Amino acid sequence: MQQPDDKKTLTTSGKMSRRNLLAGAAAASIVLVQTASGKAFQAALTASELAGDPTKVPGVPPGALGTRSPFEKPVKVFSETSSRTPLQDLQGMLTPSDLHYERHHGGVPAIDPTKHELVIHGMVDKPMVFTVADLKRFPSVSRIAFLECSGNYRGAGDGKIRPQEICGLTSQSEWTGVALSTLFREVGVSPKASWFLAEGGDAAVMTRSVPVHKGWDDAIIAYAQNGEAIRPEQGYPVRLFLPGWEGNANVKWLRRIELADAPFMTREETSKYTEAVGGGKIRQFSFTMDARSIITYPSYPAKVEKGWIEIRGIAWSGRGKVVRVEVSTDAGKTWHNAALQEPVLDKAIAAFRYLWNWDGNPTEIMSRTVDETGYVQPFLKQLVAARGGNMGYHFNPVTAWYLQQDGQVLFKST
Repeated sequence: MQQPDDKKTLTTSGKMSRRNLLAGAAAASIVLVQTASGKAFQAALTASELAGDPTKVPGVPPGALGTRSPFEKPVKVFSETSSRTPLQDLQGMLTPSDLHYERHHGGVPAIDPTKHELVIHGMVDKPMVFTVADLKRFPSVSRIAFLECSGNYRGAGDGKIRPQEICGLTSQSEWTGVALSTLFREVGVSPKASWFLAEGGDAAVMTRSVPVHKGWDDAIIAYAQNGEAIRPEQGYPVRLFLPGWEGNANVKWLRRIELADAPFMTREETSKYTEAVGGGKIRQFSFTMDARSIITYPSYPAKVEKGWIEIRGIAWSGRGKVVRVEVSTDAGKTWHNAALQEPVLDKAIAAFRYLWNWDGNPTEIMSRTVDETGYVQPFLKQLVAARGGNMGYHFNPVTAWYLQQDGQVLFKST
């Protein structure tokens, strides 16, 4: 740990550096290892199929990296700026790291962790520069919590849309790192500081203003995810993690924190990540992600049969714990409590289940969640009315699925 050198620039270069080339080569070698392992498994599978019995041929020996079965093919749906978690293909409460959603504003940078630094300065007693090794010397903390983009809602008129497309910009991991409050004490944050700027080391130089109280509360400078080093797409080597708050404020590839007595009014909190509400007003700094749920089975493109069906899904809230998930199988006329899978954690996704005997008649099924503050997940028409007819960020409507008589499941707007 050292104090910052005023002559040291904090800007990124537009040139391709040697470290970026080395990082690219390292990434390529990992891909080769994974590909080789996958080919070995496929060869063994082919041999087994030819033999007609997997007990008659040797299996795959131990390898450098584990692989999924070739029969399982969960993938993210991606665009130029984001990729969505296949919620309908997952089980339980945790998202595999390689299926965690992504949202980027300037692509994924290749960063050498031995050269990366985090500067903390501004309204502090002792400005400091921390290496990744320095951060790992501090007492560590771990917690399971969700992360969600505030623009996480899509609908479709023809009903042919999966949970992945509707709200796949949400995922959950175990995050490990150093509590930001620990670093605040180390640098001596001024009692007059009320905001801090978090700056990323990507091509967009992402910056967001965050209230200091969140830093003292539960913010983490995360360097690990699900037991391994945090992945490049999630901010390697370190990112800011703010449990329960909108994804954009959880700045990735974190390189600078500046303490101040007012918000910095950056692009991502003025022209972006604000939402229109009723009365011609614009809501700003709406960090907390409201309670939400979605049924992941049955959902499009599933086709079900008459009889017993286990309705499954996930629920979460940035306000705290989910205390109840209600399921309706008659288009919202009546509601029934679903079973929540323990443990139900603070600001974390909870899996829910409800056993239902479908009589074969067309109907709508849906879920809504209630969190520990008493907040109830609203219908889309309620949200639109409250926002003065405007659509945008922080949309968390009840999601319905329409079961046709032939068992085909389609998305239904509420």
